[in-house]
Amino acid sequence: MADDKSKAGGPDRDRINVHEDYELRDWSQKFGVTPEKLKEVVKKVGPMVTDVEKALK
Repeated sequence: MADDKSKAGGPDRDRINVHEDYELRDWSQKFGVTPEKLKEVVKKVGPMVTDVEKALK
């Protein structure tokens, strides 16, 4: 499903879309990991930011 940039809000900020270059870049930078590592973790635990953050700690 395409990311609708005109409808940014809570649900959009709760998920990481690794198919959007800017999200992959920004979240990788926030968590201090490579984009490849972030993709790996999202594949394992899903796209929810809280789950990804827990997995990276």
